Amino acid sequence: MAVLCFCLAVTIEAILNGQTTMWDAVPGWAAVIIFFVLISLVGLLEAMQIAFFAVSKFKKEDRGDHPMARRTCNLLFKNGGRNLPGFMVGRQ
Repeated sequence: MAVLCFCLAVTIEAILNGQTTMWDAVPGWAAVIIFFVLISLVGLLEAMQIAFFAVSKFKKEDRGDHPMARRTCNLLFKNGGRNLPGFMVGRQ
């Protein structure tokens, strides 16, 4: 945890001091917000990857009954289940 906090502190300090490849027109506070938005997006994609692998082992009737979960599973497992490997390859 200490290493993570140190890395975060160094990254934020570099962003605020302008020692990154962010455009000069972007202020430091906006670059920090962009950084956290992009890190959150990567975290969501990683969580989706783990969840999709877990759901792929469930039977179709055990995948849940929420409309959004059904639509996601239908999209993920259509075309004979070929969309799941496509998503994983696209993530790499």
